[in-house]
Amino acid sequence: MDSERPTKLEFAVQMTCESCADKVRAALEGKPGVKSVSIDVGKEEVLVESALTSAEVQALIESTGRRAVLKGIGGSEQDLGSAVAMMAGVGKIQGVVRFLQLSEGRCLIDGTVDGLEPGKHGLHVHTLGDLTLDLLFTHCVSCGDYVLFFSRAVMSSLQHVGDLGNIVAGPDGRASFRLEDSQLKVWDVIGRSLVVDSGEDDLGRGGHPLSKQTGNSGERLACGIIARSAGLFKNPKQICACDGVTIWEERDRPIAGKGRSKASTETPTANL
Repeated sequence: MDSERPTKLEFAVQMTCESCADKVRAALEGKPGVKSVSIDVGKEEVLVESALTSAEVQALIESTGRRAVLKGIGGSEQDLGSAVAMMAGVGKIQGVVRFLQLSEGRCLIDGTVDGLEPGKHGLHVHTLGDLTLDLLFTHCVSCGDYVLFFSRAVMSSLQHVGDLGNIVAGPDGRASFRLEDSQLKVWDVIGRSLVVDSGEDDLGRGGHPLSKQTGNSGERLACGIIARSAGLFKNPKQICACDGVTIWEERDRPIAGKGRSKASTETPTANL
């Protein structure tokens, strides 16, 4: 289900003067889906309340010629938790998917995945945060099966709580999406994995023997472990606790996979 509910996105943006801020503000204000914009030049910080995907907001900021990095994401009210999955997979597939608990009953999933074949691809949460077999090029087999639950509405039928439907890649191979889910909870998926499949999830209605089990969505193309992430104003220095990459180093490195890790023994100090 697509989401039109606004969320707050905190970006680090390279700005040195008020004229820079004016250009960024002009690129954002009045655009469909953008509710409010707040800019602090001294902190090189832009806070945007928007119903657009984080990738769409970042593209608007960078249309001014300034680089931007998403540092935090939060709801309009209380902070109920957030998480992130750095996706990598077959060939050049890579991406970032973020989870934000908007309320007890609504979880926002905001992401961008590049390198896909144009068309629909199933998106699912799997039980295990284990990518060890990926080193053997086994396409995310070690992630385990879908996360399951017993439906409250129909207790006699087993449903997939980790079934997030489909994302759609355009002609350029990019799938940028923003959706809400009523069953998923951030605190339940941290430590598990997120997987993108090669084909469309038929949502159990395809008539294939696998339709009721996996949505018959084909092979697993890419995956990433879902890890706790920083909320708004909680990421003062590093982008990712796992590799110690700083904000602007992050901007110049691959989203995931080879070439991302920092060759350093420094201890990172903050979360993504």
